[in-house]
Amino acid sequence: MDLFQDLEARGLVKQVTDPRFQTLLSKKSCTVYVGFDPTSDSLHVGNLLPILLLKRFQDAGHRPIALTGGATAMIGDPSGKSEERNLLDEATLASNVLGVTQVLKRFLKTDGPSGALFLNNKDWIAPFHFLEFLRDVGKHFTVNHMIAKDSIRSRLEDRENGISYTEFSYMLIQAYDFYHLNKAYQCAAQLGGSDQWGNITAGCELIRRMHAHAKTQPPIEPFGLTAPLILKSDGSKYGKTEKGAVWLDSTRTSPYDFYQFFIQTPDTEVMQLLKFYTFLPLAEIQKIEAEFKKAPEARTAQKILAQEVTRLVHGETELQKAESASSAFFQADPTAMSLEALKQAHQSSPASHLPLALLGSTYSLIDLLVATQVCNSKGSARREIEGGGIAINGKKISSTDHAITRSDLLHGSCILIRRGKKTYHLAWFQ
Repeated sequence: MDLFQDLEARGLVKQVTDPRFQTLLSKKSCTVYVGFDPTSDSLHVGNLLPILLLKRFQDAGHRPIALTGGATAMIGDPSGKSEERNLLDEATLASNVLGVTQVLKRFLKTDGPSGALFLNNKDWIAPFHFLEFLRDVGKHFTVNHMIAKDSIRSRLEDRENGISYTEFSYMLIQAYDFYHLNKAYQCAAQLGGSDQWGNITAGCELIRRMHAHAKTQPPIEPFGLTAPLILKSDGSKYGKTEKGAVWLDSTRTSPYDFYQFFIQTPDTEVMQLLKFYTFLPLAEIQKIEAEFKKAPEARTAQKILAQEVTRLVHGETELQKAESASSAFFQADPTAMSLEALKQAHQSSPASHLPLALLGSTYSLIDLLVATQVCNSKGSARREIEGGGIAINGKKISSTDHAITRSDLLHGSCILIRRGKKTYHLAWFQ
C-alpha cells in the first residue's frame, strides 16, 4: 500500500484538487506544506492531525515544509470562525512563532533529502507594499469568486458580526504563500483540514494565473489535499475540554492530563482516532477493533490510543509516569498509597504546593479547591461539593462547610483531590 492508499484507507483524504496527485506521489519525491498560525505559543491536539499528516509524507520520502504564519496571524483566518480574532502585537507574535516552531521540530526530522523546512511567511509578506500587493496579487481575484468560498460566505451571512476587510484579505495572503513556496522550493501541494479547502484552491488558482500572466510555467503543478475535521459528538472541534485546549506542551497540559484525555475517548470515536493519530498498521488496528467489539468495557482501544499518542508527543518516560499515576489514583483506597507512589504520581499529574501554615487555622475545602485551581471560583467549588463531585483522599465530601486540617494529610505531606470520576489533583503542603 503506497502513501495515498494508506491515507485513503485511514479516512484521511477528504478532498483532493486533482486525482493525478496520487500518481505524482508514487513517481517522485515531492515537497508539501502545511501552515500553522501562531495564535498561541504552543499547538494543541487539534493541530496534531496536520502535523502527523506532514510526518506521514516525510516518512514516505517526501519533503515537508512547516510554515508558521507570522504574517497571516496578524490578519486572522475567517475559516471556521464565527467572529473575528483579537489582533496580536508583534512582540507576542514573535514569541508565539518561536514556541510553535519548537513544537513542530519535535515531530519532523531535519536531516537527509526529506529534511523538513521550518519557514515563516512574514519573511516574504512583510516586504510587500500595499499597492504592490494589490497590483501583483489582488488583481487575480474577483470578489464574486471570493465570496463564493464557504469560509467567506458563512461570515457574510452573519449580519451581526459579518467580516472585516482585514479577514476578507486573508485568502489572498495564504494563496500567495503557496505561490511563493511553489516558486522558491518547488512545493507541489498544500495540505490542511477541510476548513482550508477554499484557501488551498485559491492558492492553486493563483499559481496558475500569475504564471499565465507572465507567460511562464509553474516549477511544478500545484495540488491540494485536505483531511476531515474531527468533531466531537456535540459538533464542537476536537481537542477542547471544560478546562480549555489540550496542549502539546507539557507545561500547559501535563502528560497525565494528556494521557487521560485520550483514555476518556468515547467508544464511537476511538477507532477513527487510532487511524488518524497513530502509526499502527491498519491490519493491527483491525485486530484491536475486533477485540474492542468483544469487550468494549475493557477499553483496550482507548488504552492503546492513549499509549501511542502520549508516547509520540511526550516520549516513553513521560508515558510510563502517566500510566503509573493513573494506576495509583484509580486504585480502590488512595489512603493505602505509599509516599513513594504519591511522589511518582506527582511527577506527571497536576499538583500544587501550598504552605503548611494554612492548616494551622480554619481552612475550608472551598478555599483549597480554588487555591489548587481544581475549581475556578468559590461558586463553582460550592456547586461541585453540593453535587457530590468532590472527594478528598477517596472520601466524598457533601458539606460546603467542610474544613481541611493536618489530619487530612497523607503521610503528613499531601491531599488527593478528586473532581468528578476522573480528574485528580495532588495538593502538597510544606
